[in-house]
Amino acid sequence: MINRVVLVGRLTKDPEFRTTPSGVNVTNFTLAVNRTFTNAQGEREADFINVIVFRKQAENVNNYLSKGSLAGVDGRMQSRSYENKEGQRVFVTEVVADSVQFLEPKSQTNGQSQQRNGQSKPQQSSNPFNNANGPIDIQDDDLPF
Repeated sequence: MINRVVLVGRLTKDPEFRTTPSGVNVTNFTLAVNRTFTNAQGEREADFINVIVFRKQAENVNNYLSKGSLAGVDGRMQSRSYENKEGQRVFVTEVVADSVQFLEPKSQTNGQSQQRNGQSKPQQSSNPFNNANGPIDIQDDDLPF
């Protein structure tokens, strides 16, 4: 059997980080992945895929990715179910990431590091892979989600 998933897309919101009671770090995020074709109106649609990542990679995703970040995910599909507070059975299908690749440099606001969950994020130093024409400004209105 083969269960392999490779995705490239943008985060729809900031990752959600938590630690399990047994001390394992877990991060959830949703990746918007454009379809390869357009609909009848000529617009490109996207699929919104839930991703879960564990341990050190979960910390890295939480510290370095945010809404709109371009990321590559390599992992496997997993389905599970649980009972919610109302007693209803809820089924979830998600990608369990083995690897998450950061596909663009972290943009900085006013040259200062950003903070989330009380943690300071490292600033970008002289990165030889930065865009030669300056930073690319992506507004929320430019994103497909």
